[in-house]
Amino acid sequence: MNDYLNALQPYPFARLRNLFEDLEPNPSLRPINLGIGEPQHQAPEHVLKALNQHIETISNYPTVLGLPELRDAISRWACARFNLPTLDPKTQVLPVNGTREALFSIAQVICSPTSPSTVFAPNPFYQIYEGAALMAGATLKLLPCEADCNHQPDYKSLSDSDWASCDLLYICNPGNPAGGLIDRGTLSFLVEKALQHDFVIVSDECYSEIYPAENTPPAGLLEVCAQIGNEEYRNCLVFHSLSKRSNLPGMRSGFVAGDAAILSSYLQYRTYHGCTMPIYHQYASIAAWQDEQHVVTNRSLYRTKFELVLDSLKDLYDLSYPEGGFYIWLPTPIDDEIFARQLYQEFAITALPGTYLGRGVDGRNPGKGYLRLALVASVEDCVEAAERIATLTRQLRAKHG
Repeated sequence: MNDYLNALQPYPFARLRNLFEDLEPNPSLRPINLGIGEPQHQAPEHVLKALNQHIETISNYPTVLGLPELRDAISRWACARFNLPTLDPKTQVLPVNGTREALFSIAQVICSPTSPSTVFAPNPFYQIYEGAALMAGATLKLLPCEADCNHQPDYKSLSDSDWASCDLLYICNPGNPAGGLIDRGTLSFLVEKALQHDFVIVSDECYSEIYPAENTPPAGLLEVCAQIGNEEYRNCLVFHSLSKRSNLPGMRSGFVAGDAAILSSYLQYRTYHGCTMPIYHQYASIAAWQDEQHVVTNRSLYRTKFELVLDSLKDLYDLSYPEGGFYIWLPTPIDDEIFARQLYQEFAITALPGTYLGRGVDGRNPGKGYLRLALVASVEDCVEAAERIATLTRQLRAKHG
């Protein structure tokens, strides 16, 4: 067996099952699951129609490169969304089976097995970054995400010797779990460091289409590249998905775009890896990338949930609307695991302790003391969950003073 497997830690949701295994939720309350970021909004009808119309293509092998029409649709969407001067659909775009497998497998291409590699990632983080680094045989350097830095790493505090050791930098923008953005100035700084020290930036932007105000979408890495003159997107890759944007998590459809030289190597890797998107999924993806109205409707629904939930919690917690994504990063009044257990047992709510999303470095886990609440359930369930959380919080404050 591969010895690197021994370095992998249990996935957060496996830890969550273990946390609750001796508990039964309050039977008088309907269960509400805010623990996993699985979109529950209705899938777009026109996308489902396209899926059904092309189901007969199940008889054909899909290619790794994907349909030219899909790559063209992705390029057109990205250029319009991020004001890109160009994005060559033939060389700078590659469809993938959702961002999860792509974020994992890209490390196999960038990190060399014959020389020591180092991967930088935020902490707390999407655990795929950690697994990708470890299974590539790389050293993982975790960068703490603290509240005083918008729950993003303080990238400018790193020295040039730090950057010189980096081979791959994972960034998440908007961030998971807290929803903070990396500002344009910092993105520009990171691109300059990547070019100076020759490392690759992998930007996980799967939450980029969920944000508060219609006229202020988050900036993307390729957008900043173009603004500072890196129009070939050298050393930069972005990863996007239809899971959150279009409520299609089960379709496993996304793309990678950016540096053509890296994507050429990644295409060769994927040819052997064997991950290809079914052709009927590709046609459905074209329909999704070509339409924005369902995305606007999707944002509006999340906006309603955030407004109502934050209003229910405003007297008890100092919270603000996140800059992106659909999570509330809730500071807990007691230990986050204990709080999660009480919510589950007494109030039938599933929420993920922040401890499970982070790692202890120098004696501190920056995820500890938080719960991640995924506002993916119905408006009614999200509001009901907020009211139950408020009730437990009041009880704990009355008890502990």
